[in-house]
Amino acid sequence: MSEKTLSGQTAIVTGGVRGIGLGIAQRLARDGCQVVIWDRDIAAFDPASAGFQPVHLQAVDVSDVQSVRAAYEATREKVGSVEILVNNAGINGPVLPVMDYPEEQWRRVLAVNLDGVFHCTKAVLPAMKAAGYGRIINVASAAGKEGVPGIAAYAASKHGVVGFTKSLSRELAETGILVNCIAPVMTETDLLKEMTPEHIAASKAKIPMGRFLQIPEIAAMVAWIASPECSFTTGFTFDLSGG
Repeated sequence: MSEKTLSGQTAIVTGGVRGIGLGIAQRLARDGCQVVIWDRDIAAFDPASAGFQPVHLQAVDVSDVQSVRAAYEATREKVGSVEILVNNAGINGPVLPVMDYPEEQWRRVLAVNLDGVFHCTKAVLPAMKAAGYGRIINVASAAGKEGVPGIAAYAASKHGVVGFTKSLSRELAETGILVNCIAPVMTETDLLKEMTPEHIAASKAKIPMGRFLQIPEIAAMVAWIASPECSFTTGFTFDLSGG
């Protein structure tokens, strides 16, 4: 991608303090975008190590609609228009068979991973629609397309993100707002701490390239989907599968 492709645009990246979200935010900033980070723990963000300064940092719980609404109002007051939304915030939840899966953990995973996408998207849509332009990128997962034993809640939530993306894209196809998602395989992030060694090994064994996906590879894909260069693709799930 050419440099500064996103100059003059502003993006909200949820869960942007660390991991995949941080990598996406770094790439968008490098491409000239003003970046707003929404996260539950914004105190953990370090501009020196991140290599850029967000135009706005906002504490938000994406599973709480009131928190999201307040965050969006504060963001608009600070930055004005928002052209790009990256729904990245997510949790893995425990690795357990369905019959042992705690109901409260099931609800929490769905609330963050699926309800959060709905809440954040609904918040930005009116202004994007009025402007006649927008890019919404939802972070799903290969697990949401294929199913993975032991993480039914996570897989179900990400499958829901794919379905939500497809439905919304058709609602907005003539508005100038494009809605796509990505489906990465397992990536080396802090989420690995929530998984068992057996689960990690089994996931890696399924990747034909024989390695985990790297965060900059995800960020590069998202940066293109978020750019004006992606102009005729909506409702699509971009796989990052390693084969």
